[in-house]
Amino acid sequence: MKLSFKYGTTNIAFNVEYKNRKTMEIAVEAPNIITVIAPMGTSEEKIVKKVKSKANWIIQKIYSYKHMHYEPINREFVNGESFMYLGRNYSLQIELNLTIKNPDVKLYRGKFIVTAPNKDEEDIRNAMEQWYRNKAKQVISDRIKYYQKFFNIVPTVVKVKEQKKRWGSCTSKNQLLFNWRCIMAKANAMDYIIVHEMCHMYHKNHSKEFWELVASVLPDYEIRKEWLKNYGVRMDL
Repeated sequence: MKLSFKYGTTNIAFNVEYKNRKTMEIAVEAPNIITVIAPMGTSEEKIVKKVKSKANWIIQKIYSYKHMHYEPINREFVNGESFMYLGRNYSLQIELNLTIKNPDVKLYRGKFIVTAPNKDEEDIRNAMEQWYRNKAKQVISDRIKYYQKFFNIVPTVVKVKEQKKRWGSCTSKNQLLFNWRCIMAKANAMDYIIVHEMCHMYHKNHSKEFWELVASVLPDYEIRKEWLKNYGVRMDL
């Protein structure tokens, strides 16, 4: 079901999904997809009222997606191809092993070494992406624990997922969602992404107070942010 309303001069349209749950959830996906998950039987009037109360946050989210510098790069999964990890480039080395079923990925002595039963590029791509996702979950979780000392609010959930138009997001329930490609950024730029989203647990917009909170944790955040602007286009498989 689709609903909409006017917020100033902006038309906010959103999809509604009913599920067996007790609370309502609002999710904003790039570039401007808004989804509301509501308890069974919730009236349209109540849903619209809830979304209206979050209208400013929704508009800020949609606006922020327009400023994420991300473009896909088509790489070949062949020997010598270059891939980023924590801001550095590593070359790919494929080793054939007919006795194994699925490709295995490891970072060893300055190279991505993929041991695989064949040179099927799609299989190698999937294995590389899974390796990145696993590393991103591990490293991001560790860095959130490190920066937690600066915050009184604790994230309700931390997830690493596919996000084409943003590095991270914070939901209305303080769930922190991160693009798995963050792990390709150099460490201090990735930390900026993490702190940025942790600050959204307090401020669901990009107000003056929000940026003051970011600066209190990372005084040099503008330099880190600039790195993402300049090099983020290279972060993909």
